[in-house]
Amino acid sequence: MVVNLAIDEGTEGAAGTAPVSMARILVALDQSDYANNAMRQATRLVTGKITGIHAYAAKLHDRRFKQMEGGLPEKYQRESEMEHQREVHEDLIGMGLGLITDSYHNAAEEVAIKANVAFDRLSPEGKNYTCLIEAMNKAEHDVLFIGALGLGAVAGSTIGTVTERVVRRTNMDVFVAKDRRLNIGDGPIVVGMDGSPKSFGALMTAIDIAKKLDAPVHVVAAYDPYYHYVAFNKISTVLDEEAGKVFRFKEQEELHEELIDEGIAKIYQAHLNVAETVAKDAGVQVVCELVAGKPYQAIKKYVEKHNASLLVVGKTGVHADDGLDIGGNTENLLRMVSCHMWIGMVEHFPPSDVVAEETIMWSDEASEMINRAPKFVRGIARTGVIRQAQKEGHTFITTRFVQEVMSKMMPGGGGKSGDAAAQTFERLKWSDDARAMLEQIADEQVRENIGLRAEKSARRDATETVAIAHLEPFMAEAAMEPASRDGITWRTASLARLQRVPEAFRGQVKNSIENFARARGLTIVDASIEDEAFAASRMAMCPVEPGNK
Repeated sequence: MVVNLAIDEGTEGAAGTAPVSMARILVALDQSDYANNAMRQATRLVTGKITGIHAYAAKLHDRRFKQMEGGLPEKYQRESEMEHQREVHEDLIGMGLGLITDSYHNAAEEVAIKANVAFDRLSPEGKNYTCLIEAMNKAEHDVLFIGALGLGAVAGSTIGTVTERVVRRTNMDVFVAKDRRLNIGDGPIVVGMDGSPKSFGALMTAIDIAKKLDAPVHVVAAYDPYYHYVAFNKISTVLDEEAGKVFRFKEQEELHEELIDEGIAKIYQAHLNVAETVAKDAGVQVVCELVAGKPYQAIKKYVEKHNASLLVVGKTGVHADDGLDIGGNTENLLRMVSCHMWIGMVEHFPPSDVVAEETIMWSDEASEMINRAPKFVRGIARTGVIRQAQKEGHTFITTRFVQEVMSKMMPGGGGKSGDAAAQTFERLKWSDDARAMLEQIADEQVRENIGLRAEKSARRDATETVAIAHLEPFMAEAAMEPASRDGITWRTASLARLQRVPEAFRGQVKNSIENFARARGLTIVDASIEDEAFAASRMAMCPVEPGNK
């Protein structure tokens, strides 16, 4: 604990601690626009030296040429010609690839010189991602800057194979340039917070970057109150009565309903409160927000809504085990967000949690009680109890205190009768327009999942009928409908929205929107195109005359 407490007092640069040092930045070079922007961003943050690295696979090219010799055209099959071609190729491999690598380094060094930054070169021979990993494992660098895509990028690419392989295997922080021109600080820096040491490490790194670039910091925590409703509903369809009794299904169901709806939201809000305090102690004011939904989707929406320039997250999260290479939410965000992304390995332990873990004792009975909670929420429940104990000044936790905290986290505290619990998964009624919207989803599995999430949303509103308002937030998760004959594709949510237009006018409105999309050179109809098309129609029908506003 000595190291953690020292870091909390402001020590930087120690291995594995936050914020990550920027003294020794390694930049992957390939002269692509993404790699070039990664280099530019590195010069804005480095506090010491940048090392550029480019690997050239001379042996691989030589082996491939030898494999192709037998298939060369007939004119190359003469022995003298083949020997000549071998000499030419050896020169190309021996000198040409080296010259290319040197040119990449020269271009990067020019950027470094303009920024008055020291620059070193690494030019290993071998496969690019393997050489990057080997360089990173030598512990001679603090963070890697790399482009999301390289020279092999094609339309529709989201992440290059080299970048994906490196991020998955990395043992240190990685900055991924997801945009060719965007600068860190052009929009807010967003931190994904789940209460894990790596998420707090991400926060400390984001604060450090924000201070250097005078950028605002947002901290967002996302939790999914819908998943377990869907999961328990599916389980209930396969358990027979006897199995349900052994599993104590109704009790488990009730616990999950109450804990997910109220308890986890409070715990994640507590993470945000701690994050706000940590940032304030570091001299930075942050914007905090709790969002509901699949974490990676909810964070992606937040990033897009606020035009973030950088998303900072831990490589793994609060549910990680020792064998996990990258968290699912981090991996999805790496593919999906359009802003730059920082994937952190360094950790930070907020002083309050460190002190609590060291000074608070548990009775055997209280410890046994907390261990009876489902495994996936056990850590969250334990954290909630510790933080409440510290808040109230307790240093010894009893079963009564655990019960008091759990009753606050889970309103109702087991007060439902068996009959009430048995009603939990009775399917709700659906309004006609909501049902029509749901039926637009072609994929049956997706349709069922989204329908259950909408029901959960309705239950949270304490209503017995699922309305469009409960369904719409999840429609973006649905796949697109197949393209029409002339190439116009509708997003499922937009097609469902069209169903609200009276049937007599629906076809005319659909054609009007598609014509509007074609005029703009677009092939996909989504909510923004619909809104523009409707606005244009209103202007056409009700033009504003001169002098009238």
